[in-house]
Amino acid sequence: MSLYKRIVRSSALMDAAGAMAAGYLRLVWHSCRKTFEPATIQDTIEMPAIITMWHGQHFLAPFVKRDDPTHRAKVLISRHRDGELNARAAERLGIGTIRGSGAHNGEFHRKGGAVAFGEMLEALAQGYNVALTADVPKVARVAGLGVVKLAQHSGRPIYAGAIATSRRIELDNWDRTAINLPFGRIAVVASDAIYVPRDADDAALEAARQRVENELNRSTARAYAIVDRKGSIPP
Repeated sequence: MSLYKRIVRSSALMDAAGAMAAGYLRLVWHSCRKTFEPATIQDTIEMPAIITMWHGQHFLAPFVKRDDPTHRAKVLISRHRDGELNARAAERLGIGTIRGSGAHNGEFHRKGGAVAFGEMLEALAQGYNVALTADVPKVARVAGLGVVKLAQHSGRPIYAGAIATSRRIELDNWDRTAINLPFGRIAVVASDAIYVPRDADDAALEAARQRVENELNRSTARAYAIVDRKGSIPP
């Protein structure tokens, strides 16, 4: 391995980059005016809960958690080296991490999906909220069955949500990544609780998957409508 690669992949550099990313996200969150919809979501959420968002729209998700001992949370992050930076930043922000990801090409076990699924079930059983993105890997805005099966096996509700900022840079990549910028407006929008019966058959799982996907699209559209001041929005 070249010296450059050793430096780039070093733990010290990752720690520094994670600290910088966490600091930047704090700046964005604390410098923006916030709207929550529903306004009482932090008080009425049925914890422990499964919180899901679209990939590329999730960078500010750690701040949805209140600074309260009952609001414990863990997030699913891939084992890929890009995920390592996200993991270091999340940990700096007080969020536990579970490493692994899903796959639609036969690599589920290699990417740690099975182990991560078990860890998420255990985290929910211990009272942690669990956050994960819903997309089928590398397929934007199509919800996979992973989040639905997690709800089925845990008995915990899914909340499909979105966070948007009025000031942002939108990348032209597979997940339409939004780089949130400070000194603007933030909207946090969440669905009602979505439960999946433990005895759900394939048809019921697919219906739940479609509901999650629809609620993610609705929440995303609503969050952007609020920050961009389109339609009927809070003052």
